[in-house]
Amino acid sequence: MPLIFITGATAGFGKAIAQKFSKSKWDIIITGRRKERLMQLEDELKANGAKVLSLPFDVRNESEVNHAIENLPQEWKKIDVLINNAGLAAGSNLIQDGNTDDWNTMIDTNVKGLLYVTKNIIPGMIAAKKGHIINMSSIAGKEAYIKGNVYCATKHAVDALTKSMRVDLLEHGIKVSSVDPGAAETEFSLVRLKGDAEKAKAVYKGFQPLVAEDIAEIVYFVATRPAHVCINDLIVTPTAQANTSHLLRKTE
Repeated sequence: MPLIFITGATAGFGKAIAQKFSKSKWDIIITGRRKERLMQLEDELKANGAKVLSLPFDVRNESEVNHAIENLPQEWKKIDVLINNAGLAAGSNLIQDGNTDDWNTMIDTNVKGLLYVTKNIIPGMIAAKKGHIINMSSIAGKEAYIKGNVYCATKHAVDALTKSMRVDLLEHGIKVSSVDPGAAETEFSLVRLKGDAEKAKAVYKGFQPLVAEDIAEIVYFVATRPAHVCINDLIVTPTAQANTSHLLRKTE
């Protein structure tokens, strides 16, 4: 079976993507910082009949990333699809009120973490003369919005890296894609708003947001096109969302 490597698999898009691929019996490597959640997910995926390897590490830590991937067992080294999903928004402030710790967390996770993982996996794909890298970005990588500043900047970086990777890896037969969701109800807002559940819930009030399973279906579609087909960039929003600033909310 093909082998997929998913970062940030303990919640949200990453977890749903792992569950979706497990139902088609793909071999799956799942990674994440929260070891207990990772092991619980491993059990769920195995119950679907998938072969699973869990790697608990933080993508922000270059040495952890290097060690985990360099020491993969031989039977887990031939990765067909990489899902660069680990990412987050931290804080919601005007640029002049921004918290530099939040900025560093977003840059280290969304940009540098993606690079650390990708750099380790690319050599195997080059050797195989095939592979597929799917970067989970956002419509925040296409436009900016109030209080989005550094988060938007990191996702613009992912957009640029995706385009650059596609050019650099073209001669090696490696596909590079980006999936860019709009408003989706996962742990995203809860993390961004530092655990304030009431404020996080209010973000999605008055309209039907995307859910993680919607995105997992799309990622599966992108990853399972014929060898000669590469979906470069796919933007998806709820029907109620036109762009980052325009949402149709129903009033009670």
